[in-house]
Amino acid sequence: MNTQDTSLTIKSPGFWMVALGGLLMAVNAVRAFNDPSAFATYLGLPLAAPGDAALIHIYALRALFIALLVGGLLVTKQRRALALLSACAVVMPVGDALLTSAAGAPTGTVLRHTAIAIYLLVTAFALWPRGAKVDAA
Repeated sequence: MNTQDTSLTIKSPGFWMVALGGLLMAVNAVRAFNDPSAFATYLGLPLAAPGDAALIHIYALRALFIALLVGGLLVTKQRRALALLSACAVVMPVGDALLTSAAGAPTGTVLRHTAIAIYLLVTAFALWPRGAKVDAA
């Protein structure tokens, strides 16, 4: 019988790591809605024309969705789902790093995207319950 506690609590580092990520996505959503042009530049892909702001609004909606999803999974203590979400989300900052690098973004911007990918991997590792009995579906 496995007695290891695999619940997600406010005391666990994984809780705070994923909560910070969700909060930052919510902040990004607000920033992207409020000033699409400045946010596009922050991402490392400045808008070619002011009319392209709708693309940043689309990004903002998706960032808001991710923030709400993370919040809902945190409230319901879905540890494995949050671990899987964090691991799968790595594709976004890796893609961002590649796209911004190809677009000639500053090195700091590319490194920021890379650091986010690493943070997501560490978060996924911190959240994944080790030694836990896997539930049969």
